[in-house]
Amino acid sequence: MLSLKKVNAWYGRAHVLQGVDLDVREGEVVSIIGRNGAGKTSILRAIMGLMPRCEGQIDFCGVDMLTRQTHERFRHGLGYVPEERRIVPGLTVAENIELGLIAPSASKPDKARVDEILEMFPRLRERWRQPGTTMSGGEQQMLAIARALVSGPKLLMLDEPSEGIMPRLVDEMFELFRTISARGVTILLVEQNVGRALSISQRAYIVDQGHVVFDDSAANLLANREIQDRYCSV
Repeated sequence: MLSLKKVNAWYGRAHVLQGVDLDVREGEVVSIIGRNGAGKTSILRAIMGLMPRCEGQIDFCGVDMLTRQTHERFRHGLGYVPEERRIVPGLTVAENIELGLIAPSASKPDKARVDEILEMFPRLRERWRQPGTTMSGGEQQMLAIARALVSGPKLLMLDEPSEGIMPRLVDEMFELFRTISARGVTILLVEQNVGRALSISQRAYIVDQGHVVFDDSAANLLANREIQDRYCSV
């Protein structure tokens, strides 16, 4: 479904991604793990067309994405939930979710898509007319995920979804990711909580200083404390 080959990316003079190779197959949950500043978020931004400069090969569902604008990548079925969530100030929960309805590739009518999302996020139904930015951090994260899902993405990319969220909601969120995956959405997950990420993934990549330094099945990486301590410990 998604293939990155020899991807390099820069912020100004800083060469933050250096020859990254990565693949995600349809139906998988794949995690990208590593220390802060290793380049994990930059990989997602490169896939979404948000890096100032990017070279290499990024193919998604057989289409070359490298020269496509971000909105074109979105319309091809790439969903992205950034770490900062980007809930739009002044808009209600309903209005934030409706922003996701602009995707022309979605296969269901608008009402059916929204109803399906609200079945997965009952708390958002309770907050439907509330300004999105007045909710808790965990609720705003769920709103950001719901907004991405309502567009009907083929691949959902999540950047540090558990960051700053109380443990009870983290449990709920990772169960939600299992549900999303079971419904046929492929997931590419960047997450600092290594154990959580690997527990719901089939495969994982470890990134260090802009390089993919290790990849294996999630089960093997979960059992490999030496690799985790070397590349993922703070």
